[in-house]
Amino acid sequence: MSDDSDGSEDAGGTYTLLIERTGDGRLEVGALGSLSFPEGWYAYTGSALGPGGFSRVERHERVAAGDHDARHWHVDYLLGAPDTRIDQVVRSAGVDIECAVAGDLAGSRIREFGSSDCGCDSHLAFHPDRATLLGSVDRAHRTHR
Repeated sequence: MSDDSDGSEDAGGTYTLLIERTGDGRLEVGALGSLSFPEGWYAYTGSALGPGGFSRVERHERVAAGDHDARHWHVDYLLGAPDTRIDQVVRSAGVDIECAVAGDLAGSRIREFGSSDCGCDSHLAFHPDRATLLGSVDRAHRTHR
């Protein structure tokens, strides 16, 4: 897994997880219920602005590795699936640009995913092509920093 970070781990900020799903299927996602997640690429954008900074990303990585079973956020249900892995993390330290980045990503959206605390339709984008989705993630983070 590679990571685009400026080293300001304690500052926190906004991050996007580039996630690969290698199988099709439905997953139970907390209060959202059973949702379909086709094979392909996902970009989940979140914020880590609290005292732990980007340690939230490390927690996501532990969930994806099967080392942490608690399901607190919508993305935990996706990351906890056996055919799902984090490919890359893009971070923008010291800025709260979560909604702006999530809104600028290529692809379709999983409605209401990760956006229960804001007015966005979703913070999870799906695209079948990794390069297209990653390019839009990089552009969105650069544009809104």
